[in-house]
Amino acid sequence: MLPEQLRTMSRLYPDEVGYRNLDEGTSLTFAAWETESNRLARGLIGSDVAPGDRVSIYLPGEEVLAWVVAYAAVHKAGAIAVPTNTRMSVGELASILDHAGATVVITSPDLLATLAAARPDVPSIRLAVVTGDTQTDLGHTEVTAWDQMLDQDDAEVQVPISDDAVADIMYTSGTTGSPKAVVVRHANASVLPNNEPAWSHSGWLHASPLFSFAGIAFVYTPMKLGLCGLFLPRFDAGRWLEVIAAERPWAAFIVPAMAQLIIAHPAFETADLSSLALCSLGSAPVAAATLRRLQEKMPEATVSNGYGMTEAGSAYCTMPKEESARRIGSVGQPMAPMEVRIVDAGGSEAAVGEVGEVTIHLPGRQREYYRDDAATARTWVDGWLHSGDLGRLDEDGYLYIVGRMKDVIIRGGNNIYATEVEAALLSHPAVLEAAVIGVPHPVLGEDVAAFVVARDSSTPPLPDELEKHCAERLADYKVPRHITLIDELPHNATGKVLKHQLTAE
Repeated sequence: MLPEQLRTMSRLYPDEVGYRNLDEGTSLTFAAWETESNRLARGLIGSDVAPGDRVSIYLPGEEVLAWVVAYAAVHKAGAIAVPTNTRMSVGELASILDHAGATVVITSPDLLATLAAARPDVPSIRLAVVTGDTQTDLGHTEVTAWDQMLDQDDAEVQVPISDDAVADIMYTSGTTGSPKAVVVRHANASVLPNNEPAWSHSGWLHASPLFSFAGIAFVYTPMKLGLCGLFLPRFDAGRWLEVIAAERPWAAFIVPAMAQLIIAHPAFETADLSSLALCSLGSAPVAAATLRRLQEKMPEATVSNGYGMTEAGSAYCTMPKEESARRIGSVGQPMAPMEVRIVDAGGSEAAVGEVGEVTIHLPGRQREYYRDDAATARTWVDGWLHSGDLGRLDEDGYLYIVGRMKDVIIRGGNNIYATEVEAALLSHPAVLEAAVIGVPHPVLGEDVAAFVVARDSSTPPLPDELEKHCAERLADYKVPRHITLIDELPHNATGKVLKHQLTAE
């Protein structure tokens, strides 16, 4: 079970710092993390939280230390954690908490107003645990302060549950529509097994919200490698560069939007990134030019675009350091026992190098969608997860992600991958970010439209200039005919571009 790793670290390295909030300058030793989560777990149990109850963790990134304590405590109580997006509207929050059937919400005073507005539509909520001031009326819901919920007994506690028990209900990022709820079990929660690592005295830096698939992996993954979790609640490229130089972490995780901002920052060329042995990127494909710039800046590090999705669970690809520069754009080779197969529209296996849908097979119990048997049956077919991602395998089995199936633009019968056009735009020195979508065309069916953020808003590139730049790098039918300069692209909390919002631009 997930909390076993924390118990191990508390036993082996009680006084080592397991997690740090770099913006607040606060930290948590493994011993404090273990005992505080024991006290909170006992408090939840004493408040009639039973195995299988759904407990929402609705805390901002600024309270990351409370977040990781709550996450361990929920599992120790035998309950199910529901990591909850703090950027949602009242309606979105109510919809997700009601769908999950949450009975308890662990939250912050800053989020109580939103929770109070959503509460009438979530009749299952009976208790709110608040990390600060509790002077908010939640109707029939009891409101209790965090400190009052902590039991006096900090001894080890674990309500007996099986490894197959549900650990989390994770809501996907919903970049193309409503989020889906993925069931995560203790047995398939992580690619890395619990172990007794040697302590490295180094850390792994990330800035991904803990309610996301990327963020939640950084609760336990760093400690499994003998590393401290280093968290930036608010990403800023300049601050990120400063932290790398000052803290000298062994590893860092960023998403493509962060990478674009980092390489565009004036301090990038002179920044000291020499401590990094690993710079992993995830959540979306990364432009080849961006990967090359990062690799050139960190020649001794492994710089790779990882691949994962909430539905795939512990699926993981590996990229040997010596291959990362040679296979720019690849997310690596599938790591056993994971299998990847590329299939065409008819479901047949595609030839080497041919683009098709990425399907994934892992032995053991597959993940599923919570309370949605129909979606589960559509997504997992004969043991294979149909990812909705487009990709290809090269002759050596390295996987390349081309984009999402929904991002394919069919212009006059020609398939155009949005990521390919975006890469061409991003290779222009005046472009900071780009997103490409299909728009209706009366004759061709669809046309190519691009939304571009300039690196310097005072001297933006002209649309004609960008069209010419793309024409020199792409087939004529791939060149965007509609180019719109905007101040910023809409992103979700995990850094992914919300392309469905661009259609209304």
